[in-house]
Amino acid sequence: MTAGNSQSRLDDENYPAYTMGRAAEILGATPAFLRALGEARLITPLRSEGGHRRYSRYQLKIAARARELVDRGTPVEAACRIVILEDQLEEAQRVNEEHRTATESRRTADA
Repeated sequence: MTAGNSQSRLDDENYPAYTMGRAAEILGATPAFLRALGEARLITPLRSEGGHRRYSRYQLKIAARARELVDRGTPVEAACRIVILEDQLEEAQRVNEEHRTATESRRTADA
């Protein structure tokens, strides 16, 4: 492995760098909480060659949002659904903004 390859993995928020234990520690949660998020299909950890769950920084960010909701009394399944809907809304807003910008650019070019 080259140093450049190693650095790119550190920069990649989707690289599955964290073990279940470390991910739970970072979140201040239990491994059971992470398994529940997986069962609710909020996050799907990759597996190491030995079959151990591995989580990315992006997955930890999503899990942290679910943890906030659960800490406020939201059931895990509902928290997962909320996070999924928030993500879908954010994506739809991004696409709409791109479409609006492209439409405005065409109007300016046609004027």
